[in-house]
Amino acid sequence: MARGVFLHREDSRYDDLPTERYQFPQQYLSRAAQFVGDWIIYYEPRRGPTGKGYYAIARVEGIVPDPSVPGMHVALIEPASYLPLERPVPFSGAHGVVERGVLNDAGRISGRAQAAVRPISIEDFNRILNLGMPEQEPLLPRAGLPTEPDLGKGLREEPAPFAFEDVERERVAVYTSRIVRDRIFRRKVLEVYDSRCAITGLKFINGGGRAEVEAAHIKPVEHHGPDDIRNGLALSGTVHWMFDRGLISLSDDLDVLVSRQVNDIESVWKLVNESRRAAVPRNPAQRPHPNYLGWHRQHCFKW
Repeated sequence: MARGVFLHREDSRYDDLPTERYQFPQQYLSRAAQFVGDWIIYYEPRRGPTGKGYYAIARVEGIVPDPSVPGMHVALIEPASYLPLERPVPFSGAHGVVERGVLNDAGRISGRAQAAVRPISIEDFNRILNLGMPEQEPLLPRAGLPTEPDLGKGLREEPAPFAFEDVERERVAVYTSRIVRDRIFRRKVLEVYDSRCAITGLKFINGGGRAEVEAAHIKPVEHHGPDDIRNGLALSGTVHWMFDRGLISLSDDLDVLVSRQVNDIESVWKLVNESRRAAVPRNPAQRPHPNYLGWHRQHCFKW
């Protein structure tokens, strides 16, 4: 196994959905096959208005031939493994290029940087991860800890050599814990929705400066819904409760749907903003994805 980089653009001509699949040509097959069972990081060049740099990680579950396009293959993303970075990381910063594996012996950017599918060292992977998730505590032990007391011969163990490789590989497990995922998901969703409920249109900030809206998964985590803003909605507490119980939903056109099983439909409609459509981000790439909305209507909404 090895870690890798998948280049992806919002306007990609390939049949990609980063939370679920990544399509690539035959020339990259042997390279991509190394990543099965391990993590990749998504990269979008920062040329143009939408370029994000390194912006998310995901785990590759397997690779299959694309049945609809000869000569193409699809990397299948492990369900719910996709995780956006708290902040996108540019290709280079104050200390130079962050993915140092693309540099040649002279320290210049080589042709490897142009490859849409390429391996990345664990050191480079974690450097990007640390820059993209700056609030995490370091995993390495603090320096200057007190030494162990002398407990007598026969009771002490010789310290094992510190396994940097193992620590580097385990680092991603900390960043992808449910606690960290929930924090990142909430921050991302509230940011793109300006802390405003998509259904009521209301924006409440409490005395401590914390937004009262919640980040709701459209397709729930327990059903392998990804922690992606396109699988998210900013909802007030009451609306979130109704959404999770299938009492309200959204059409693909973002019209609000209210279940006929609601015992006080008129009161529910009073909660909905006057347009009766969800207020979503202006950027189409940040709006709810029809795949997740369709899942909610089919498996959760009480028609």
